[in-house]
Amino acid sequence: REREKDRELHSSPSPPPPPPDFALSPNQHAKMNLFRLLGDMSHVLAIILLLAKIWRSKSAAGISGKSQILFALVYITRYLDVFVVHISLYNTLMKLLFVSTSCTTVYLIYQKFKATLDSNHDTFRLVFVLAPCAVLALAFNYSFTFLEVMWAFSIYLESVAILPQLFMVSKTGDAENITSHYLFALGSYRALYLCNWIYRYYVEGHTDPIAIVAGIVQTVLYCDFFYLYVTKVLHGKKLLQLP
Repeated sequence: REREKDRELHSSPSPPPPPPDFALSPNQHAKMNLFRLLGDMSHVLAIILLLAKIWRSKSAAGISGKSQILFALVYITRYLDVFVVHISLYNTLMKLLFVSTSCTTVYLIYQKFKATLDSNHDTFRLVFVLAPCAVLALAFNYSFTFLEVMWAFSIYLESVAILPQLFMVSKTGDAENITSHYLFALGSYRALYLCNWIYRYYVEGHTDPIAIVAGIVQTVLYCDFFYLYVTKVLHGKKLLQLP
């Protein structure tokens, strides 16, 4: 996991030859720090909240299945090296956790609780994010190899994977509190990783342009939601009203 969440949790087995200052070899793995740990835990919390919400309510109502498809694609393409490159037990377990839970979520939404899928509001066209991310991955990567291009694709895609969910919430005009908590935890994970990159820059002298730019884009997408979450949900409102 050396560039972003694995150029930290997302390392690739083929380092760019020879790497510039910002493109460290995957063997130069990032050390754990508080921001990275809190970011990971926030991400895990978001997953737990989402799965608990679906399982307890026996319903996928209010959840964008399209966003979950995108997240599953993010983790699958990012962790293609899971059985090839070993960084640490923590790293491997987190990779397996993200891939397995994202696929489980898609299964629950589209198979087990298919009858509750809100397809009338989950209408975001995935090609609008998949095509640009594919082009960016081919044009801007650290090494033009299959795993590196897939890693870059996953980073770009993760930055916009939440758009179908936000689009769906904007169409319905509200979100259940548990869905709001899920979105807040997911956004907090990205914000904490921005802090992690700042910390790494000053402490380790490491920067990762692809992950940082994508992370900033992802955090910006959550800004309005963060404001509404703090001013409404945390003040006891049952629903998060969105414009």
